Amino acid sequence: MQALSMIHRLTFSVVFAALVVCGLASGCTDMPNQGPRTASYALAAPGETQMGRLVQSRRVAARTHNDSGFRLLDTADGAFAARVALAEAAQSTLDLQYYAIHADGSTEVLLETVRRAARRGVRVRILLDDFNTTGANAQVLRLAFEPGVEMRLFNPLAGSRASLAGRIFTSLYDVERIQKRMHNKLFIADDTWGIAGGRNLGDAYFGAGEASNFVDMDVLAAGRVVQDMSASFDRYWNDPLAYQVQTLLSKEDIEHLRKKPAEQARSSDAPPMAAVAPAGSPGNAMVLPAVTEAEFASAERSPTDLNGVSLAWAPSLLLVDAPGKIGPGDDEADAGETVVDGLLGLMQKASGDVLIVSPYFVPGAPMMKVFADLRARGVKVRVLTNSLASNDAPAAHAGYRRYRHALLAMGVELHEMRSAGRSNSGDRRRGIRPWLGSGIGGSAGGASLASLHSKMVIIDRKLSAIGSMNLDLRSERKNSEVALLIRSPALAAEATMLIEGTFVHNAYTLEQDAHGTLLWRAPPGATYGDETSEPAASMMLKLLVDALSPFAPDAML
Repeated sequence: MQALSMIHRLTFSVVFAALVVCGLASGCTDMPNQGPRTASYALAAPGETQMGRLVQSRRVAARTHNDSGFRLLDTADGAFAARVALAEAAQSTLDLQYYAIHADGSTEVLLETVRRAARRGVRVRILLDDFNTTGANAQVLRLAFEPGVEMRLFNPLAGSRASLAGRIFTSLYDVERIQKRMHNKLFIADDTWGIAGGRNLGDAYFGAGEASNFVDMDVLAAGRVVQDMSASFDRYWNDPLAYQVQTLLSKEDIEHLRKKPAEQARSSDAPPMAAVAPAGSPGNAMVLPAVTEAEFASAERSPTDLNGVSLAWAPSLLLVDAPGKIGPGDDEADAGETVVDGLLGLMQKASGDVLIVSPYFVPGAPMMKVFADLRARGVKVRVLTNSLASNDAPAAHAGYRRYRHALLAMGVELHEMRSAGRSNSGDRRRGIRPWLGSGIGGSAGGASLASLHSKMVIIDRKLSAIGSMNLDLRSERKNSEVALLIRSPALAAEATMLIEGTFVHNAYTLEQDAHGTLLWRAPPGATYGDETSEPAASMMLKLLVDALSPFAPDAML
């Protein structure tokens, strides 16, 4: 499983025990002065670009009064191909905002399209949260020194980038700031086409992970709402917490991180990120890097040609947290009304059905009150989250399990996704959709675990929120988030079908008896059976969650 989510959540749940130690450490350092910066903004008239004219022609052809169009990206291939298509089609601007970009094979392929865009004169801006830019992943920062590319790191940590643990240790004196992270995920071309959703950039998010893969969901957007996405990007890009990479480290610093003993024998002209792919990564010569454009074009639902992409035109709204939510200061005063607050307000207006997908689900008292009010009015509430075995963040599961009994008692349906093996050499389209099939158990070529990573809320089968937010207190009060809110019964029906398909084919339904004993029910006709204790989780993993529980306050998860 991916370790970074676990490290992020676990670190900040036990961090206070280490503060005294940090106070004695000489490595605690402050951030450098930024110096003068040049602000930059979205295009003044994006509709005049070729991509803008394409949106307008598609809108005219659809004969719609709605000014924004959408398409679900529910497969790994489709999500990857859509990003490649946007980078290749951009003529003026390309803006990327991410929590994590991993230095591995799929990233090398995708970012090569970004480099090509910069070389043909496209202004490229990349805004990356600084938490994960250590070790091999620090090589992603080479992009900051590419002509035509500007890269900034949001809310940086002090200290060496050689290891994440070392950086955290030397930053513990500033824990109130460093625990708040920019979790937003946007990919925007010419301020007219964009992608929002749950995926970071890396093999595990595009079906190419060797040990595990994330089951995820994005949405491709076109039209007016993308200008709102661009305005949000600008606000973060020009915020004082966005540091130019060059103020934090030099090209020589990155090269020094690359030249460790294991890399000394590598060719000096090797691709900059593939050359330092983490152990166990498919690397630059396997899986996605070997996929040709023709293969992507023939892949089911892969929108490589924007002219041929079908769009659902619908009213929409961008929900986004203010940058002030991050950094020093009081959480609530700086955060204001958050994305999760807005979603809770919308849930309270539901009349029939609320469907939630959240990989890390730690409701907290305010959210539990909303659920209780909904159930009292007869509104059906269903939740899909990770089982312990499929969860890459055991600390988050420690928080979630505190609420299972109370949620079931009030009539909330809980479904936990089964961690199932799939072949690395088989179907690469490991988004939500492949989990609808019956061939989930894996095949020859090596098995890979699955971890739910999608973040969605669907209200009354007509209003869909898809974005970067989890339904937990960390997303509500600590991390910044962004979501697209789309009022389209057709799009909501498609997303609901995908989620309900997961209920039927690859998730347990939780029940509890009169004594509060939990039972994990397998779907009718499943090849696996009912369970009476955290399905497929090892004893060691169960003991780990037990050990973490006392050090995992809800607000840190």
